[in-house]
Amino acid sequence: MTSSSERPVRVRFAPSPTGPLHMGGVRTALYNYLFARKHGGTFLLRIEDTDQTRFVPGAEDYIQRSLAWCGLEPAESPWSGGPFAPYRQSERKALYRPVVDQLLENGKAYMAFDTEAELESLRDRAAAAGHPNFQYNQITRGSLKNSLSLPSAEVQSRLNNGEPYVVRLKLERNEEVRFFDRIRGWVTVNTQNMDDKVLFKSDGMPTYHLANVVDDHLMNISHVIRGEEWLPSAPLHVLLYRAFGWEDTMPEWAHLPLLLRPDGHGKLSKRDGDRLGFPVFPLFWSHPDTGETAQGYREMGFYPEGFVNMIAFLGWNPGGEQEIFSLDELADQFDLDRVSKSGARFDFEKARWFNQQHLRMRTNQQLAQDIQPWLAKEHLSIPDRLDDICGLVKERAHLSSDLLEEGRYFFEQDPVFDDAAVQSKWKPGVALHLDALRTAYATVEPHEFEPERLETVFKEILAQQGVGFGLLGPVLRIALTGTFTGPSAFAIAHLLGKTETLRRLQRALDELPA
Repeated sequence: MTSSSERPVRVRFAPSPTGPLHMGGVRTALYNYLFARKHGGTFLLRIEDTDQTRFVPGAEDYIQRSLAWCGLEPAESPWSGGPFAPYRQSERKALYRPVVDQLLENGKAYMAFDTEAELESLRDRAAAAGHPNFQYNQITRGSLKNSLSLPSAEVQSRLNNGEPYVVRLKLERNEEVRFFDRIRGWVTVNTQNMDDKVLFKSDGMPTYHLANVVDDHLMNISHVIRGEEWLPSAPLHVLLYRAFGWEDTMPEWAHLPLLLRPDGHGKLSKRDGDRLGFPVFPLFWSHPDTGETAQGYREMGFYPEGFVNMIAFLGWNPGGEQEIFSLDELADQFDLDRVSKSGARFDFEKARWFNQQHLRMRTNQQLAQDIQPWLAKEHLSIPDRLDDICGLVKERAHLSSDLLEEGRYFFEQDPVFDDAAVQSKWKPGVALHLDALRTAYATVEPHEFEPERLETVFKEILAQQGVGFGLLGPVLRIALTGTFTGPSAFAIAHLLGKTETLRRLQRALDELPA
């Protein structure tokens, strides 16, 4: 096989348009993209839609939007074109029949006329006899209806009558299939443990296995980087390269570890996301037929940078202490040799932490732009000094949506008083102290309504009233925000301004117990 150092790096992401793009699919796309960037190669996308029965309208557009949101734009794709177009397998149908005929002529494949009902009956009989894993292979094919077992005259008669058939790969008996995986090392499988897979279906479409190998060859794919679930198919794909005589251009293999549930038991799935309360898709999805929906990362307020940073660490590590990376930095550091073979456990809280770090790196002006869609969604007006408001609340925010939740009292004139906060902190007599503070704040000139000045006046009132900060401080915060958590109450009052601060203090005095 030609070494990777002698071949231009060309990698592909090849999803099927059958529904929402799972997080594992995004990670596969990301690792391919990073590998291509690292080695000055090409990242392409190919839609594998040979199984038309599973095609879902809108899924391809969803895939495109998902990758665009993540910043993973392929250099070649169905929508951008490229030198190996078309990039949809359903549009490449004419390419597959000639190579199948080549395999038939060379004795590497054969035609099988068995109906699905007949094969199902054989499986049932085998299971009843205690052999549940019936296989169409070197042992059983001699007694089945195919071009190896039937007289040539009967085969020709069946073809003349238009009888449907499939084409199966003819595996040799007791042949060792050995290949090197960049993540898992040497993998060896014997054909005794494999079956004669269908390569070409009776409807004239290739199966995934045939189309996948043919397209990878024709598109000069140098490395196949895909999920662990495809590892059992790799020996078959290696045999197909051998059967076609393409061993010199066979790609290098790298099978990525599974994404595991937070408890580490089992593969992460959409069902797990629904059950455990976290999203597993990067974008909102609504099935065009069933209406099935999934609330995605974008809709929750994640940034593409935070999402991608988190995804990169699900199976890969840079070998150092740094955890926060831009996409460019990830491309510079990425190395397949640092991808783990063991499953990667997904942790939604860690995902939030990654996003929080990227949120904190944004300027107040950028955050002010980020929060505006959330304000518009709730028909809330944009207040003055929005930049400063975002800068004040960002330390407690993990998602862009948190900017609104953490600073909601800035956008709603009369924040709801939290019952637990009131019962805990609104002690008998505090209204008198709060009234004294309001009177003192009323004497502060508007241009002096700064956090430092407000804190000084507050401490003077504490001394005059003979009370501690722990009594009046939470009461001031409740009056301004409705609760007793959040940033400095003096900074909040400063951004609210003198008029609004005095109004809210009076409201608390009017509405809460005397």
